[in-house]
Amino acid sequence: MPPKEDRLLRVGVLGCGPIAQAAHFESCTKARNATLYAICDVADDLRDRMAATHAPEKSYADYDAMLADPDLEAVIIATSDAFHVPAARRALEAGKHVLCEKPLALSVEEAEGLRAAVAASGCTLQVGHMKRFDAGLQAAKEFTCGPMGQMVALKAWYCDSTHRYPMTDAVQPLMVMSKNARKPAENPKADLDRYYMLAHGSHLIDTARWFGGEIVAVDARLSNRAGIRCWFVDVAFANGVLGHLDLTVAVRMDWHEGFQIYGENGSILGKTYNPWYYKTSEVDIFHESDGTTRRVLGADGHFYRRQLEGFADVILNGAPMTGADIGDGIACVRGMVAIAQSVRSGQPVRLADVSGPV
Repeated sequence: MPPKEDRLLRVGVLGCGPIAQAAHFESCTKARNATLYAICDVADDLRDRMAATHAPEKSYADYDAMLADPDLEAVIIATSDAFHVPAARRALEAGKHVLCEKPLALSVEEAEGLRAAVAASGCTLQVGHMKRFDAGLQAAKEFTCGPMGQMVALKAWYCDSTHRYPMTDAVQPLMVMSKNARKPAENPKADLDRYYMLAHGSHLIDTARWFGGEIVAVDARLSNRAGIRCWFVDVAFANGVLGHLDLTVAVRMDWHEGFQIYGENGSILGKTYNPWYYKTSEVDIFHESDGTTRRVLGADGHFYRRQLEGFADVILNGAPMTGADIGDGIACVRGMVAIAQSVRSGQPVRLADVSGPV
């Protein structure tokens, strides 16, 4: 890991559940420019266990008490999706910077309502689309912004696998649970169409937007056969690029995620791995000018740590935002809502026209 810098962003993690245990505690302790200053959870047993394991300076049972700590500078919101917006709003009102797990919100109104809070606070809000910090995807992004010339078409797919849990159980830490953990009023998995779109579709949409630009309309179909949900989505980008997205849960094969981009002066083919392997995507970039294909090694595949370091650089050094900002988070929510509405109506849907929940 890179050596710690002299100035470290003091970060508090809200929520001690699986995503914090698998990603955020370790990211704070390993980041070159951040430190795990505090953790917060209402479940005393879980919080105490995580405090003993990860050794933050402070441990809080009450979120407002953590936000009132003058030494705390930023918060990672690692809670259930339903709590993202209220927790982000309270942090912003307390003058704390926010790195919020994706998805930003559960509805267009919720997401849009946070825009003014970000502006009024003067603080940084970044949404946890950590795939933007995959070195393979970053190399692809650099190529699309220069040597590739005009983009023609983009295809991207995100296909969860029936074999994911035996694989992730082997590499993730043993998850510690608590019966005292705070749960949302509604079971997130009661509606699996919605749950899979929020959990996986949010990644797919953000990746497509990051490469292709603003999405203005979608035309989506959903098949549910043999216990496999498959969304095929035709995408209209504002710049005229043609797009197609494939979200399938769960394929009877290995994890299957990637993208293909056709451009004026070259093309890109990317294969992305299950994120818990911390393995950089294998991205082959073909240059028409000399007939060569190049691939960045990307030895550092800790996307969550790299995401936090980018977030801290914005706050500490005034670096440009390279992660997903409030606008990106809102656009992703609009994309998910538009896909759901297009599936129900059987018609194309413009993102600017949508409202309501995912």
